Amino acid sequence: MKDTKFYLQCTQCGYHVADFKEWFGSMQKCPKCGSTIVDVKYNKDYNELKNLIKSSNGEAKNVFHYFDFLPLNKKENIITRGEGVIPLEKWDFLKKYAKEACNIDIEVHAYRNDLNQGTGTFKDVAAAVAASVLKENGVKEYCVASTGNIANAFAHYLAEAGISLSVFIPNDALKANEAEVNSYGQKIYRVKGDYAYAKKIAAEYSEKYGILISGGNTDPMRVEAKKTMVFEWLRQIGEVPNVYIQALSGGTGPIAIEKAYKELRKIGVAEIMPRFIMVQPSGCAPMTHGWVKAKAAGFPEGWLTDYPKYDNPVTKVPTLATGKPGTYPILARLVKESHGEMIEFNEEYLVDIARLIAFETTIRIGPAAAIAVGGFFESLHNGHLKNGDKVLINVGEGVRRAPDFVEEMIYTTQHIDSVNDCQRFDREKLRADLWSKVASIYS
Repeated sequence: MKDTKFYLQCTQCGYHVADFKEWFGSMQKCPKCGSTIVDVKYNKDYNELKNLIKSSNGEAKNVFHYFDFLPLNKKENIITRGEGVIPLEKWDFLKKYAKEACNIDIEVHAYRNDLNQGTGTFKDVAAAVAASVLKENGVKEYCVASTGNIANAFAHYLAEAGISLSVFIPNDALKANEAEVNSYGQKIYRVKGDYAYAKKIAAEYSEKYGILISGGNTDPMRVEAKKTMVFEWLRQIGEVPNVYIQALSGGTGPIAIEKAYKELRKIGVAEIMPRFIMVQPSGCAPMTHGWVKAKAAGFPEGWLTDYPKYDNPVTKVPTLATGKPGTYPILARLVKESHGEMIEFNEEYLVDIARLIAFETTIRIGPAAAIAVGGFFESLHNGHLKNGDKVLINVGEGVRRAPDFVEEMIYTTQHIDSVNDCQRFDREKLRADLWSKVASIYS
């Protein structure tokens, strides 16, 4: 297959799937062994990747800046809204807090996925690449099960590609997510059950009608798209931070980071992966609970398959409500190999975190992003961060589809009868109160 740009290799039996036409034709299963996990291999000189990473900001317009290392053959099939080329911001106020509260010297960057120009989430790059690949291969119908963000991103980009999408969401999915998918003219099925049941019904729908379904967190289109974030970190700041913090539902992020490192090692760049700190909401933390149990027991034989599964988890963050996480064996392995952690953050403090971030940065983060930032504080106060660490927090989404969460952030309103009830206002007086509420979590 040396005369092709890429091929897909089964990770279980090694079979070479020629292209996505063959992959889709076999309903995204290895024709030889039936495995659903493949690795995309490129017949390219990886030194070209080094040149792309060295390019200036003006040259990079979207995720397809890395077209030569994405599984698409013709640029004419690209569907893009300028996603993927988003800034890393230094959040020095967190650096200052780490020094004052814990006497630790660290650097902190935020990766602003809320600035993606598609739907403003971590899912936009995956949806852009998937829509382009599906278009190139003549796919007209597609389906996906989602807790929210992947549904919206795929609905948006597949609509641009002229592809009909059926979305299966759990009963507790946010109404705003449902509304946005509908606005693109895509179909919603709100399933009377949790996310696991929505995935079950979606799979049955796919089989009944012979319609391709999103392969989930190990889908090669999604993994290849999200690996580019590592290339972007290198391009923007010349290095990869050695600690990566992300709110965790299914966990494509770490899987994609590992794929990026496999490619970067070919050119002698970024040899050591960051420590993965995966954060789950307290209302739905099955991976964390499995990890804590395994760690306490010294990671005994079989620990990768010993984790709880929760039916209908009740959480304030529906986009993270994966009660039956099939990717735990993959993610737990990656976390352990990177000397990282799986932790949970108390959902009761989400609004306090979001208010603080909005005050310090004027950035309004969504509830899942607040879990990630909360994970930073949790890691700091529990010894998971060390002197000299360079930390990256993946800010997965803004508040675009969380109007109820925005309303909870109201805290300065005063109801008055007359001007006599008013006093001069100085917003700086709020800062100490906001920080004290966060500090009180660990006092």
